[in-house]
Amino acid sequence: MLNKKNIILSACILAMSGAANAGYEYKISDNDTITFGGYIKADVRYVDGNIAATNYWYGSGTVLPESKSNFGIAVNETRFNTKYVHGDVTGFIEMDFYGDAVSGGGNEIISNSSNPRLRHAFIKYKNILVGQTWTTFQNTSSLAEAADFGGPLVASAFIRQGQVRYTIGGLQIALENPESFGGQSGDDKVPDFIAKYTFKGDWGNISVSGLARQLQTTGGDSESAFGYGIAGRLKTIGKDDFRFQLHAGNVGRYVGVAAATDLVGEEVEESTAIMVAYRHFWTDDIRSSVFYGNITTDLSDRDRSHWGVNIFKNYTKELSFGLELGNFEMAEQDADSDYVQLSTKYVF
Repeated sequence: MLNKKNIILSACILAMSGAANAGYEYKISDNDTITFGGYIKADVRYVDGNIAATNYWYGSGTVLPESKSNFGIAVNETRFNTKYVHGDVTGFIEMDFYGDAVSGGGNEIISNSSNPRLRHAFIKYKNILVGQTWTTFQNTSSLAEAADFGGPLVASAFIRQGQVRYTIGGLQIALENPESFGGQSGDDKVPDFIAKYTFKGDWGNISVSGLARQLQTTGGDSESAFGYGIAGRLKTIGKDDFRFQLHAGNVGRYVGVAAATDLVGEEVEESTAIMVAYRHFWTDDIRSSVFYGNITTDLSDRDRSHWGVNIFKNYTKELSFGLELGNFEMAEQDADSDYVQLSTKYVF
């Protein structure tokens, strides 16, 4: 009979070797379980335009003097996670492979290696969560299903950071790690305060969130910043759903993944971002999403968009293939790039 150490060791070997079983959950005792999860994802990507190619589009990019084409194959989105549950206590950690490949010795000439990168690491006890995970300001269920990681991140709330969060029913209140993007980095003295309430039902969910921060300017002053968000996923016909996000105010780094800064000079930036996506099931194992996201800013006068349309097919419950066509645009710099992406994903 296997003892506790042998069970954990066997689970680690199976999870890391990519065994074909889905959902590695092991019951260690009546009060303890350990689960291994994640997925392997390979992306074949062709980009053409005057915004430099990246593994996925975020809210910014490098504008080229002229249009260029790029073909690449990458597996960096691949990730592994482990969850350990002991009664009312849950510990969770997840890593992917978007870490800096240069310092790790990786290059496209020989090894294509990359460093593991920490995504989540938190402890949850009853209603309290402490550690790093998705910001409370974000509604993860509203993100579009896309081959390009995260879909239109240019208009989505999307941050992982350290926090202390309290949850009671649909209400979540959190103090989160502060950072003045575009201001005096490292001098933040007051944690970001976030409150969110989520309404749920058979129809789907809608969340309303608010954000209050104290930003530090490069001149040494403090500026108050406030923003809000409304996001959700609504069931429509059959298995179809509609996803949306609307964020406005001084949301800064919380929305758009570098599309907007918190501060421009000594002034607080104001942004407006909207994201919509519709997912349709053609059959039980074939589905498509069409999505669009746009963000505009006041002081820096940015106007950036991302649209895409895709199709996914599940060959097994765990294995899927997807094809996506889309465009990322930085209108204020008269730059845009088209892309075609083929993705293969195997979920543990």
